[in-house]
Amino acid sequence: MRRTLFVMTLVAAFVLLGGVNAFAQASAPSSTWSVTDCQGCHDKAFSPSFSHSKHAGLELSCAQCHQNVGEHAKAQMAGDSKGPVPSMKGLKANDINATCLTCHEKDGQSSYLSSMHARRNVACTSCHSVHDAKSPTAQLKTKVEADTCFTCHQAMRAKSQRTSHHPVREGRMGCASCHNPHEGSRPSMMKADSVNELCYTCHAEKRGPFAFEHAPVREDCVSCHEPHGTNHPRLLTQKMPNLCWNCHFTGSGHFGSGDNFSTEKGVQVAPPGAPTGFPTVNSRFVERSCRTCHVKVHGSNHPSGAYFVR
Repeated sequence: MRRTLFVMTLVAAFVLLGGVNAFAQASAPSSTWSVTDCQGCHDKAFSPSFSHSKHAGLELSCAQCHQNVGEHAKAQMAGDSKGPVPSMKGLKANDINATCLTCHEKDGQSSYLSSMHARRNVACTSCHSVHDAKSPTAQLKTKVEADTCFTCHQAMRAKSQRTSHHPVREGRMGCASCHNPHEGSRPSMMKADSVNELCYTCHAEKRGPFAFEHAPVREDCVSCHEPHGTNHPRLLTQKMPNLCWNCHFTGSGHFGSGDNFSTEKGVQVAPPGAPTGFPTVNSRFVERSCRTCHVKVHGSNHPSGAYFVR
């Protein structure tokens, strides 16, 4: 009888101590709650890939991102289903971004709050998955970086499918090769202060300086090129010679009845789609590429390079 009473007392003591410890854990500061403590109930939030994510490698506490973790646990243990829920789903974009920046401000993301994305209420969690590492870098929500951007930038997805495009869909570069999604000071969130400086990071041979410079090239590469994709060669906005005719239609010696090429050498015709009365062009230049002769359209250092033919 005494032995039975002793055993029952011992069991009761263990149960009581377990409850006290659990209550003490629930009452402890939120910062003491580890991933292991939360994983018992929230196993879906810890997918198999979580263990390979950067956050898991840092051994962070859930409470470093989620508020009211201790109060939430205490309420759940007391059977109160209406207790505080430390989910971030109901938070505004600015609150989520501020939470992430408590750590990531040191990673060079300090200007994000002034960026175009932040001003349009794009939260960090709109692009990044906190618990699930689907991409090789940056914990993006998609395996391929561009697919994350295309979620919102549908027009850019369409352009990337055109015949002439940067190798984004082939995976040899991404949107972040030219754009910094966390940048707030440069136009179009570019990685350089101007379009030309950005293009020169890869196309250095077009930088110059040249003895003979082509003004549109010096001013802006997108005067002639569409960087996100076109159906014309070399990312051109129009096919040649139509593109060149936007600027070089009169006084070049190629066009009109008073030019160097008389009607005896070719029939004078108007370019495709030209309105009535538009100056005519010698038929020898219709549907031809200006680069057949003018091969140095980006600039020339040749003594005879004024017309960019060498």
